[in-house]
Amino acid sequence: MIDATVSAAGEPFVTMILPIRNEARYIARCLEAVLTQDYPRDRIEVLIVDGMSDDGTREIVQQTFERYNVTTSQRCSVQVIDNPSRIVPTALNRGVRQARGEIVIRVDGHAVIAPDYVRRCVHDLANVDADCVGGPIRTLGETWAARGIAIAQSSPFGVGNAAFRYAHRAQYVDTLAFGAYRREVFDRVGLFDEELVRNQDDEFNYRLIRSGGKIWLDPAIRSDYFSRASLSALWNQYLGYGFWKVRVIQKHGRPASWRHLVPAAFVLSFAALAILSIVEESPIPVLAVIALYAAASLAASLALGFRKGWRYLPLLPLAFATMHVAYGVGFLWGWVRFGFKHPVIVLPHQKETV
Repeated sequence: MIDATVSAAGEPFVTMILPIRNEARYIARCLEAVLTQDYPRDRIEVLIVDGMSDDGTREIVQQTFERYNVTTSQRCSVQVIDNPSRIVPTALNRGVRQARGEIVIRVDGHAVIAPDYVRRCVHDLANVDADCVGGPIRTLGETWAARGIAIAQSSPFGVGNAAFRYAHRAQYVDTLAFGAYRREVFDRVGLFDEELVRNQDDEFNYRLIRSGGKIWLDPAIRSDYFSRASLSALWNQYLGYGFWKVRVIQKHGRPASWRHLVPAAFVLSFAALAILSIVEESPIPVLAVIALYAAASLAASLALGFRKGWRYLPLLPLAFATMHVAYGVGFLWGWVRFGFKHPVIVLPHQKETV
């Protein structure tokens, strides 16, 4: 157990970057968790990089900060920065350029980190051979549909070997959410790729690993993340993941993990067999694929229903299919959209100086 009593003397200075836009529903919980860390508050700065929110997010940020100041005798430095580009990578880069911390931590507006999040990240960076550390996220939902989607997103059948979604043991991983980075990492490998509307953290982490860096996942570093609340929103989310993953692969000339290719292979196989069924005037090929996938999905859903609650069983196969098909369609669409662009390998000399 790490000692919960920490002294400001000698503690690394930490910058927390919150890239947000229109997070009125979640930002108060997120910011309260950030502002009440058990790490010395005078060793933290919080940079809220807002993509010109127009849903009241900024007003909630101000109200939360005022309430926090009333209830504590110490305060950390908090600053709101405009992000006119309104996308996550530009927000992260504005934050990194302005960061004063020896350690830089990204936190999303949809997330609520544990009170000891910063302290545990600092501890692991000091004691583990890693350039980035973080923990598995616990995905939550506020409605029946959102909770079912959250369960699907936390399942190996749903997300493959994305360990940060469900892991219970400490291990090196290829990527994770809400990472804590040594500041010098950005000097070594550059900033986040501003072309990537999605998957910019995956690309950055892949670049880090290819440069010889390591990413450590520690289950003691805890955070909650709120899932999409409907299948249509889930579809749009995973469609974007698949679409932009193509550019990540093109930039590096290869995928970071096999899991990024499986949904597209599934959708492509289904389409090919559907055409074959039409040509052969027999539905057997396509029905065989549907039956195999349905059996696997049902088996995974039953196992989750037994552990998480049978009331979610009707939704789980739909959530799995939405994630897999949307990602696969997005990936194939990305290849069509970006197919004429030559891969751009990210090399050390191409990095932007921070």
